[in-house]
Amino acid sequence: MKEYKTITQIAGPLVFVSDVSGVSYNEIVEIMIPGGERRKGQVLDVSNKNAVVQVFGGTDGISTSQTSVRFLGETMRLGLSTDMLGRVFNGLGEPRDKGPKIIPKEKVDITGLPINPYSRQSPNEFIQTGISTVDCMNTLVRGQKLPIFSGAGLPHNQLTVQIARQAKVRGTDEKFAVVFAAIGITHEEASFFMRDFEKTGALENAVLFLNLADDPSVERIITPRLALTTAEYLAYEQDMHVLTLITDMTNYCEALREISSARQEVPGRRGYPGYMYTDLSTIYERAGRVRGSNGSVTQIPVLTMPGDDKTHPIADLTGYITEGQILLSRELHRKNIYPPVDVLPSLSRLMNAGIGEERTREDHKGVSDQLYAGYANGRDLRSLSAVVGEEALSPVDRKFLKLADQFEARFVRQGAYENRTIEQTLELAWDLLSILPEDELKRVKKSYIDKYLPKKKEEKKE
Repeated sequence: MKEYKTITQIAGPLVFVSDVSGVSYNEIVEIMIPGGERRKGQVLDVSNKNAVVQVFGGTDGISTSQTSVRFLGETMRLGLSTDMLGRVFNGLGEPRDKGPKIIPKEKVDITGLPINPYSRQSPNEFIQTGISTVDCMNTLVRGQKLPIFSGAGLPHNQLTVQIARQAKVRGTDEKFAVVFAAIGITHEEASFFMRDFEKTGALENAVLFLNLADDPSVERIITPRLALTTAEYLAYEQDMHVLTLITDMTNYCEALREISSARQEVPGRRGYPGYMYTDLSTIYERAGRVRGSNGSVTQIPVLTMPGDDKTHPIADLTGYITEGQILLSRELHRKNIYPPVDVLPSLSRLMNAGIGEERTREDHKGVSDQLYAGYANGRDLRSLSAVVGEEALSPVDRKFLKLADQFEARFVRQGAYENRTIEQTLELAWDLLSILPEDELKRVKKSYIDKYLPKKKEEKKE
């Protein structure tokens, strides 16, 4: 291991070292600061005998003349073990719950390996989250990557914790684990996550990685990769189904932009690096099912859209890579509706593969389509009635208007600890559809109307 005292420049979280040889990309570095302190770093770029090192823990106290840099000849690895379940770690994988260090069964490179497309198995198993707007209208399927698009001040943290607490694969007794990665969160948010996981007992089957807002921003690049390396170990080595929740990807992309700026790279859209799409894909594509393995990694990344702008580069690129999105609405939040999921612009591209007979229920697809169409019609009529008045609407239009109001008040709104089964959700959906005249139910099979519509069920009893 060679030691260098050839630091030429310090820029933000980066240190530039000249006259290096035999150094490779992603190699781990040890930085010795005057006074004896040692910090870790990682090689970000190597060219023309110059190395760019990103420092974990900040560059305070590092001098160009008296600091030495040692290249360790290995990439960043995470020690893995099932003992990680029930533990809380910081953004670099070190315990922050005052527990002992993990004795690893194996050490794995955190960059991971992409899943061979031939080995990928098509996701088709329903995951019940207990949240009606997700389970019925935007179904989550095992092995899917389904992001939550939120905005500043919306309750996305509460929603992700609720999903982590309630999610399960129905009809199996397979081991279920949650890996939770929080990037750039406040101390208040960190204590909320830890308190909720501990209070509800969900921590037993969870691994938490918490990177705080006052931690060096460069750690934010590492945190999601630590979480996904842990998830892959639990899924493919321990045959668990793992739900990985990552919040907030916006903070991750801001760290990416900061490092890109420090490297004086040519910026892309809105100052973000041109390779952000590729970088995000190295995170999102680490979800899926693999043939021959019982385990799977399902991913729910959360991002807050700056200015609630769906066309912002972070949301835009995430939408291209992932399989749909769940969009939170500020308008519903103002009405004090939780969770404020707006089902109209939300989408789950794998929904049809995970619903239907033997997975959820035979009428699921038709009910979802009919409810979607009825709510969309009711929302349009709500805008119209604001102009012409409700009295100008036809009797049928008023029923659609009532459906939209009831849909938000009863179907969308539910308690933060209310866990609805898919059967309860579908019964509630049929109850709402009974508001409409039967001849307006054009997206549901007649046999399902006779079987499930409350009015028809009562007629049969009589």
